[in-house]
Formats: sequence, C-alpha cells, structure tokens
Amino acid sequence: MDHRLDEIDRRIIHALMDDARNTAAPAIAEDVSVSPGTIRNRIAQLEERGIITGYHADVDFERAAGHLTNLFMCNAPVSERESMARRAQVIPGVTNVRELLTGRRNLHVLAVGEDTADLRRIARALSDLGIEIEDEVLVQNETTRAYAPFGPSDETREAMLTDFISLSGDAEVAEVTVDEDARIAGMNLQEAARYEVLDDDALVVAIERDDAVLTPHGDTVVRPDDIITLFSRNGVAEETIAVFRADDDE
Repeated sequence: MDHRLDEIDRRIIHALMDDARNTAAPAIAEDVSVSPGTIRNRIAQLEERGIITGYHADVDFERAAGHLTNLFMCNAPVSERESMARRAQVIPGVTNVRELLTGRRNLHVLAVGEDTADLRRIARALSDLGIEIEDEVLVQNETTRAYAPFGPSDETREAMLTDFISLSGDAEVAEVTVDEDARIAGMNLQEAARYEVLDDDALVVAIERDDAVLTPHGDTVVRPDDIITLFSRNGVAEETIAVFRADDDE
C-alpha cells in the first residue's frame, strides 16, 4: 500500500539523497526544524515501508584502485528478467543491476573489474546465465543529485512544514510543527480551548513527539517541535495555523 509522504518525509529523503552521511538525525533535524527523535522515528518508518531501500556511497574505482567500470546493456526474456537480475547481482564485480520496462536492452548491469580481462570474466558469467549482452561501454563518470521537488523552498519554509489533506465537503486535516515561541507552546489543550487560543472547530487528533505518536487529551501539554495533526470540519483556517507559529501576534 502506498504511503503518503508529508513535507517532513520529503525533506528527509532529499537530505539523504543529497548526502547519505546525513543519517545522523541532529543534522537533518536542524535543517527541518523538528527534534532529532522525530527524524529518527520518520527514517525508521520510511525504511520499514520500503521507501528508503538503502544508503550507498559513490566511489570512483579508477581513483581508488585503478579499476575499470563497465556498463553492460543486456537483453533478458521478459518472463525471466527479474530472476536473471537477481542472479546477475551475485557475480563478483557487479555493483548495480537495473531492470527496464522495454523489449530490448531491458537489463543494465554495472560492473567493476581490475582490468579488461576481469571485465571479460564478468561478461562470460552473464552469458552463462542466459543473458544476452547487446552492447557495453566503459563508464567515465557518474553523478547523482537529490530529487529537487522534495527539497526546501521559500514556500515550504513559509508554510512551517504544514501539510494539508482535503476530505469530503470542507473538512481538512493539517499537520504543523510547533515553533518554540508559538503562543500555544507550553499550554495544555484544555487551556488552549478555555482561553480561545485554539479554534473550537479545530480538533487535535495526534501529536508526534520524538519517537512516539501521542493520543492527545485535555491535560496534554503542547511542546515546541511537536508535530500536531489537526482536523476541522469547516477547513483549517490560517488563524488556527498561526497559533503554532512564532509570529502569532494575537
């Protein structure tokens, strides 16, 4: 089942794609403006759901050991493509196998060899699996970059990492991070309702705090860096979101 990524999830993925060494939660937390515990919890969830599948270092094998990197463009029967890809992965020297939804050249195998003789060994091993090599080329350089739409922008900073879901009618669910100087910070939900800090129509349905998701009650205190999930039958108003922001002047 697909998982809907919110703004925090997208920013985490962007940070990890930009530099896999960012798995240290505090480094991402500072950029995303939530607690390190929340980042650790979100990364674990993304891994469990199979969205983040691994962390890889980009290595220049020519600089590292004078080795050659070769791309084999191969053909595999569609019915056997997946199984052949799995078997190709265990050939010593193969570093990446990519399956393509196309008739020909539907299997790309990236391999590293000590020299051309070593690359020929890998080619023979592929052929022994029944994989037809249609073409091959030495790779000079390869660069990757993070997926830009998941990265920061003026709009997402202005939104304070708020994520909206429109439901039937005018109902909305909103997710917002509590700023340290927000008016509601330090209040419990009963006090926020009593002093009309929080709109009567807005219901706090969940609070994500560090490694846990809390079920809110009247005596639950709202803390800075909490990620609040709000529900409103008439739509979440800007005034409601404002009480979670540092610039709330009401």
